[in-house]
Amino acid sequence: MKKVRVILSPESEKVYRKLNEESEISKQSRMMLKAINNKISLIKDNIHYGEPIAKNLIPEEYKKKYSVNNLFRVELPGFWRMIYTLTNNGEIEIVTFILEIFNHKDYNKKFGYKK
Repeated sequence: MKKVRVILSPESEKVYRKLNEESEISKQSRMMLKAINNKISLIKDNIHYGEPIAKNLIPEEYKKKYSVNNLFRVELPGFWRMIYTLTNNGEIEIVTFILEIFNHKDYNKKFGYKK
């Protein structure tokens, strides 16, 4: 069985750090952080845990910036979303690269969905 490593993109890292800083005083940030950590654990156990996103719906930004050819969505509390892709780093491990963690409004905007 291949080892699974999870990496956060700079955008996701920024959101994760902000939630971590706010978790001392914000119950919502604490809840979101706990949910993200739980989902990351589930992804490590099953790399296909998230809902696959159709290839024609993958934003060009992801294709250009990260050479994405597969994409998965994980729902978080409060209608937030976590988006990740899978890459194979040689023969030893699978890298799960979390691209973004964002609220539903920003998710809809990124994927071109209307209200």
